[in-house]
Amino acid sequence: MTDVAAISAYLDEVLQPSRIEDYSGAVNGLQMSNAQAVSKIAAAVDFSQRTLDACVAANANLLIVHHGMFWGGATAYTGSAYGRIKLLIEMGVAVYSSHLPLDMHPEIGNNVLLAKELGLAPSGGFAHWKGTAIGCSGDSNIPTPDLVARATTFAQTYGGSVVTTSNVAKRVTKKWGICTGSGASAETIAEAREAHIDTLIVGEGPHYTAVAAEDEGIAIIYAGHYATETLGVQAVARKVSEKFGIPWIFLSAPTGL
Repeated sequence: MTDVAAISAYLDEVLQPSRIEDYSGAVNGLQMSNAQAVSKIAAAVDFSQRTLDACVAANANLLIVHHGMFWGGATAYTGSAYGRIKLLIEMGVAVYSSHLPLDMHPEIGNNVLLAKELGLAPSGGFAHWKGTAIGCSGDSNIPTPDLVARATTFAQTYGGSVVTTSNVAKRVTKKWGICTGSGASAETIAEAREAHIDTLIVGEGPHYTAVAAEDEGIAIIYAGHYATETLGVQAVARKVSEKFGIPWIFLSAPTGL
């Protein structure tokens, strides 16, 4: 029988949440404990009422998420927030969350796993945050429309869709950069320009990023924030399952974004 403290200590060792400064609401690590042995693990992208209800329905008592309980910042435990806390305590569900440490992990991170799904081989970092590469990059010789098709197939698997800049046709991707989630920004476009990256693969980004990228001759494939961040939590849950012999399940809860 394995308690949540042992699993949390193992995940802290694997993910090393202290190695990078994250958004304050990320609160990487164990966010809610429980008093029972962990009997089943549920993995999900977001902590929400939908995933919590699915976790309880699956009889799981450890929920591993990418966007955790405090993503919206400090809030009073009233209304729906109180209801979620109450359900966690009553059902004995613990919560472990990992944001940037999971995005950047070289083996089970969202970025390297997305590259693998798209048939790409990372050879360098990308999307630096305070000096640390969160994403990855590499060289290729792939017609960009083929890369769009691969991303579309992947996104549809997780209930999403793909949007691209208007300059993806009749071009070849020679150098690419990946930053999952909200990966398109003025900073990532500037970094791509400096690194001679011609194609960005991200989850989502503001409207201006499509305009700015085209002006720089860079194509962007927006493959969905949710879809591009489904892989890491599954890899984490699988790793815990293999280490401790505990069954796991992925809770699909697409947001459409």
